[in-house]
Amino acid sequence: MKTPVLLCVLLFVQSWAFEFVIDGEWESETSGPLDQYHHSGRYRRNVLSSEEEEDFEAIQGNDITVKSYKVESRITSRFAHTTVKSSVVNSGPSAQSIGFNVQIPKRAFINNFTMNVNGITFTGSVKEKTVARNLYAQARARGKAAGIVRTNSQAMETFRTEVHVPPGSIVEFELHYQEMMQRKLGVYEHTLHLQPGRLVPLLQVDVYIFEPKGISFVTASNTLGKQLSELTKITHTKEKAHIVFKPTVQQQRKCDNCTESSVDGVFTVKYDVERESNAGEIQVSDSHFVQFFAPSDLSPLSKNIVFVIDVSGSMWGLKMKQTVEAMKAILDDLSMNDYFSIVDFNHNVRCWNEDLVQASSIQVNEAKKYVESIKPNGGTNINEALLRAVQMLMRASNQGLIDPRSVSMIILVSDGDPTVGEIKLSTIQKNVKRVMREEFSLYSLGIGFDVDFDFLERIAMDNRGIAQRIHANHDAAEQLKTFYSQVSSPLLRTISIHFSGNAVNNVTQNRFDKFFQGSELIVAGKLQQSDFTTLQSITTASAANMDVSIQTEADILGLDSVLNTHQHSFAGFARQMWAYITVNQLLTERSLAPTAIKKRRITQKIVALAVEHQFVTPFTAMLVEGQDQGRAERLIADSPRDSKHGCCSATAPLSGRQTVHQLVYSKPPWIPTTQASTEEVSGKVEEAVLNFVDNDPHFIIHLPKSNMDICFNVDSKPGHILSLISDPGTGVTINGQLVGSKKMKNNKIDTYFGTISIYSKTHGVQAIVGTNRIDLMEGRNNHSFSWGATAELVLNRMRVTIVKEEHVTVTVDGKISVMVFLHRVWKRHPIQVDFLGIYMSNTNKYSTQVHGLIGQFAEEPEVKVYGVHEGADPKKKEATMEVKGNKLAVTRGWQKDYRRDRKRGSDVYCWFIHNSGKGFIDGSYTSYILPQLDSFLTSI
Repeated sequence: MKTPVLLCVLLFVQSWAFEFVIDGEWESETSGPLDQYHHSGRYRRNVLSSEEEEDFEAIQGNDITVKSYKVESRITSRFAHTTVKSSVVNSGPSAQSIGFNVQIPKRAFINNFTMNVNGITFTGSVKEKTVARNLYAQARARGKAAGIVRTNSQAMETFRTEVHVPPGSIVEFELHYQEMMQRKLGVYEHTLHLQPGRLVPLLQVDVYIFEPKGISFVTASNTLGKQLSELTKITHTKEKAHIVFKPTVQQQRKCDNCTESSVDGVFTVKYDVERESNAGEIQVSDSHFVQFFAPSDLSPLSKNIVFVIDVSGSMWGLKMKQTVEAMKAILDDLSMNDYFSIVDFNHNVRCWNEDLVQASSIQVNEAKKYVESIKPNGGTNINEALLRAVQMLMRASNQGLIDPRSVSMIILVSDGDPTVGEIKLSTIQKNVKRVMREEFSLYSLGIGFDVDFDFLERIAMDNRGIAQRIHANHDAAEQLKTFYSQVSSPLLRTISIHFSGNAVNNVTQNRFDKFFQGSELIVAGKLQQSDFTTLQSITTASAANMDVSIQTEADILGLDSVLNTHQHSFAGFARQMWAYITVNQLLTERSLAPTAIKKRRITQKIVALAVEHQFVTPFTAMLVEGQDQGRAERLIADSPRDSKHGCCSATAPLSGRQTVHQLVYSKPPWIPTTQASTEEVSGKVEEAVLNFVDNDPHFIIHLPKSNMDICFNVDSKPGHILSLISDPGTGVTINGQLVGSKKMKNNKIDTYFGTISIYSKTHGVQAIVGTNRIDLMEGRNNHSFSWGATAELVLNRMRVTIVKEEHVTVTVDGKISVMVFLHRVWKRHPIQVDFLGIYMSNTNKYSTQVHGLIGQFAEEPEVKVYGVHEGADPKKKEATMEVKGNKLAVTRGWQKDYRRDRKRGSDVYCWFIHNSGKGFIDGSYTSYILPQLDSFLTSI
């Protein structure tokens, strides 16, 4: 058993004594904070009661003057460094204790504390606990004990400091803590508790946000009351935001003549960042890197869920009522593609249905009736309930009911410890771990504070899930629904993010079981010394109906110079974020380590990192030292004995050096790899190996048998959809939609292809390439990608390769390949717009039924050109062409082929057909206008 110890230090200043009081307890020499689970007893943290929360004050004292209370947060690239400062005077006639209390997020690490008392400064430094303890023991004989209390208050922990000072003393407190912002439901949320407890002449909150890629929105709200809700000022530019809250003393009053402060509540800043593409972004700074990955515009994966609900006697009343309300809403949220069932348990285990059923409206309504009929009573048999849920998923998988690309999960809702059946927590954890398959996940929701949340968190992390505490109050149902919303839309499975093995090391977790909509995956690491100027990564994942491979890159040197120009940015964010993620993953790894030897090795790594980066963890302490007339006074600031800061559950070992193959786009053989000029030599034309349409729109048809190229334009209208390939035999249709120039030029609106559609009716897949994005569709599944990243996507016999800001290649069944080139113009160009060019190989394997403006030439017509003579333009010869029984007047000219040179193009010499190809194409061009992008030609 551990016994609390009260530590104090007496310092003498001008015949008055003040003491710095820290209240805490030492761990035993043989066990760590997470080892308590393996003994007969269990460690429970102290929790503020609701009355204590209401009475909480940041500054405590009976007769004191608080001169200032300032909070400043600098958030740079999702990493927050928060400083809380206060200056206090003992205005009373006698010595008294002054308390400085700060509620900080549970997932934050304290990394500095400084106190100045009448000119004596005490500065904190983080050390391994044994070292700190020994240093402290050297000074212990000089005075009484001192200490710190950090307790839980819902999602917050409380830092408490108390100093006993003589009258007239001035005390200045300064606390620093750091945390990584977590994205949930599309929002980063930064929370500050403001409870000064009295009127303050200078009360100010400043939150500075710097996001290099841009801030999409930022809001600030508080629970401080209507009179203070409108005092927040937000300044927001593309990359920066500054949020200020600075009420005057009069504005702080509860009423005009009141002496009590109305500032008592939560100040919350919410924001999100701009994202150029689904590839995410890499940021490099201070020889460290961080990659953020938060794709969107993807169809959700289907789900297989077993809800496991505690219906023991302790759930009676409000807990059960709120659970039932939440479950009804959650069941309504299920889609027809989802499968589910319900297991409820007390001392017995019942199943609403022994098998997973499809979430049809009939089944959902039946399940809701079942949940409403539950009457809590009896004990708690968690072990058997979880095993029954796993068996249900396994049976569905063995019977082929589970889509291999779907996500299978168990959601446990409980408010207490096991009392029936297997009650040893470590055995329950082993039992569940033994039967859970790699593709299953467990999520634990603990209602109230009677539940052993440490156990729920450990069993969830051990099975690729997370845990969350649900506070048993009037909004418990909303808390349950909010948690479910976070896991209700899985977009990707089996995600891996890799970097070049020669470029990085000490990479944090880079393999993730799932990615949920609105969340974010973060990987960090160190750069190795090299001559590289850019850092590249490859992200692979499995989506609802396709496999994804995306390349991301970043300039290694650019960000540091930018950070140095921003006064309120946090220049060391990448270094600290890497350490923050690594320490949290090691803490998780340690909690799951099976042996004492492994725990000890992991502890050593945690201590080394925490000391280097100045994090107060369960295995480090902050030694607070001050100099007084040459004598050092030492005080200990201790961490809570709970290691879990709610971050980054590790589902894979920490990564070291990795080998990765760069995602290299492999061009089809008909795409040239070197730039070369095309010139007309001795009357011969360099052979083109493909047909293409580019510019306004210029069609170029290559006739290999005749060894010539034929050109024609189509003068149609913006919005018209033209058939390029229509092949009922292969089920493939390729169509293009025209877009017009911004205004007329020479009394004419120029048209270009703004959208290209490649549709395979046989396989039910379609790729729609636009100038802004690329959409992939299959049935109910829709995915969108931008031009901002190189990627390779494979879905049901269609392979799509995106080369960043250059071109997209779509291959259907390995037989038909199309390349779409992107042409960007100056955004402020008065006339031109972005447009697309389309290139197709003559080797594409169409059926004999193929037609379309290009498709009809898969069967090459016989062409004769004769009577070549000088034309009106000396650079363009004229001639007569016989084709398809028609005699056409043609002109020798050239068009641009952008395969070799994307900017200037290469000249392709051709015979030009006038009047929109009349006589060369079958019928009129108007016969090729279609109603929809996926339409086939019906007749010509």
